[in-house]
Amino acid sequence: MRRREFLKYSAATALAGSVGYRAARADAATVKVGVVGAKTGPLAPGAAITHFPPYKLWAAEVNERGGLKLKDGQRKVEIIEYDDRTQPSEAIKAVERLATVDKADWIGGVYATGFNLATAPTFAKYNYPQLTQACVTDQGPALVKKYPNFFMFQNSTTAYAKGAIGVLKKLKDSGQIGNKVAAVNVGDDFGIELANAGRPLFKEAGFEIVYDKSYPLGTQDYTPVIKAAKAANPDAFVAWSYPPDTFGLADAAKIEGLNVKAYYCAVGCAFQGFAQKNGAAAENVLGAGGVVDSPEIRAFYKKHKEVTGIDADYWGSPFYYSMLQALTQAIESTGSLDRAGIADYLRKNKFKTLIGEVEMPGQLLDKVYTVGQWQGGFFNAVAGLGFTNFSQVKLKANWG
Repeated sequence: MRRREFLKYSAATALAGSVGYRAARADAATVKVGVVGAKTGPLAPGAAITHFPPYKLWAAEVNERGGLKLKDGQRKVEIIEYDDRTQPSEAIKAVERLATVDKADWIGGVYATGFNLATAPTFAKYNYPQLTQACVTDQGPALVKKYPNFFMFQNSTTAYAKGAIGVLKKLKDSGQIGNKVAAVNVGDDFGIELANAGRPLFKEAGFEIVYDKSYPLGTQDYTPVIKAAKAANPDAFVAWSYPPDTFGLADAAKIEGLNVKAYYCAVGCAFQGFAQKNGAAAENVLGAGGVVDSPEIRAFYKKHKEVTGIDADYWGSPFYYSMLQALTQAIESTGSLDRAGIADYLRKNKFKTLIGEVEMPGQLLDKVYTVGQWQGGFFNAVAGLGFTNFSQVKLKANWG
């Protein structure tokens, strides 16, 4: 699928407003929470599914029960949204505006790894803790050292690369696939970090990289990438990708007949729209994230759709929601909107969330699902850190 077609496909998921959006205010004083992400540009489709809706659901549920419980009474949540237009400079401006003009009580971490790295100095300048979810990087410990109130409700790039390559290694070692892999990546911080982490890991796992290609963020035609990958005759295909590329690469793979036994793509594979669009061809496709099926997770997906009108994904959405549950517990346990106190509580405590009990040692999340696979219409977790209840990995059939 070309990028413009993916944007058209995703248009129904976009939230209102192209620059700024302010939820309806309650009559009493509200807790103002800023949310910055792409509503336009290449990252808009992903943000519309994964980034903005969990905040909307969280605010609706908090307000439904009367607001956040503080020492001086309950206060409802007001969400203030800004579009960064998929431009780091705009994300920085939006965070600065929230801090200086809107006087937000809390500003959520922005959408996409590179954008969180770009805005970290601004969060620190105005003394706002930066609690991120859409940020996967090996720079976490260094960022925490430089910016003491930087938190990752996520884990490292290497953890995700190890997860994906570990799944492929098990298939190789059991004789189900060969050792030739084609690897491609989107050319921004997220994709570049994953590609750099993956190369030595592939070698250690006994793989030969027969094709290695980076493509620019916003690429519209992925046919040349897939044709070249197919010509290398790989046993497995790995794309360290963002949503438009994840959809576009799959479209090209179907057209060009890239019939590998293991096919992996990163961000966007966990979108329900990926399975809906690809139908039976999505079966056994591997990707970043995944969840374990349960009545609780099913209830979350139902409520998410009812409140936001958006189908939650099977990676970021439940983790965003869990992050906001942790934030709620930190605010209500301190009974205050004091940001330093909230950050200290997040740093030192465990939290009961949708994904289980979690904590953030070193200010990084202690458990993540790193690899999922589409199996029977559900994106089942097949690898991760801190979890043990995984589904068995299956080989990919031909796209046809």
